[in-house]
Amino acid sequence: MENLSVNSSSSPELQARFHDVGENLKSIRFNIAEAAARSGRSAEDIILMAVTKTVPVEVINHALSLGVDYIGENRVQELNSKYDSLVRDGKHIHLIGHLQTNKVKQIVGRVEMIQSVDSVKVAQAIASRSRELGLVTDVLVEVNIGNEESKSGVSPDAAYELICQISEFDGINVQGLMAIPPADCEIAQTIKYFDEIYKLFIDIGSKNTHNNSYTMKHLSMGMSSDYAEAVMHGSTMVRVGTALFGRRNYSK
Repeated sequence: MENLSVNSSSSPELQARFHDVGENLKSIRFNIAEAAARSGRSAEDIILMAVTKTVPVEVINHALSLGVDYIGENRVQELNSKYDSLVRDGKHIHLIGHLQTNKVKQIVGRVEMIQSVDSVKVAQAIASRSRELGLVTDVLVEVNIGNEESKSGVSPDAAYELICQISEFDGINVQGLMAIPPADCEIAQTIKYFDEIYKLFIDIGSKNTHNNSYTMKHLSMGMSSDYAEAVMHGSTMVRVGTALFGRRNYSK
């Protein structure tokens, strides 16, 4: 498929946005490399995921042409509306938003990973649909690290039990944790949450035996306002939207 971003007829507004994305990407990569070095790792240890909620497909494709390899969508319907126009060759598409069981059939087979598994019911639906399609879907267990009533995710105390249960299902492969600290925290408190989820990540990994079929490969935490801190405190995957694409326009 032709890369839609490489088009000399693009409007001046779109060309300006392409330029901004390129400059933002350079800054983000620099910050990730610096944070990784401070935590004794290299930039290659960290996956940069572009969060593409409300972002036009032309802009997404431009980011992909600049070497962004991972994109994350929040909503099944929005991902499906963009899917056929995305330049997907060699790229990785994840669902990072809450998934309802009645949307599972619409998304399994289109994404490499679902990062928002928080119940046995959802995991069963993903596993069942995956088996129907003859594939295995990678998943992360979403942890509600701040125990917020308004957010989805399993409580930290229940994460290990859930992982043990769903890792036995044929059709899914549990690969780690995803978490979003409360949005209104000061950065010092956010860092405490990062440390808590990292400790949980390591603890669950240490309990793994040959009898368990999960791995603690990915810790997905950190967004536009705190991705550097997340990297310094153990994240292996940061989900960056606003810092890369600019502020979202929810009126469209």
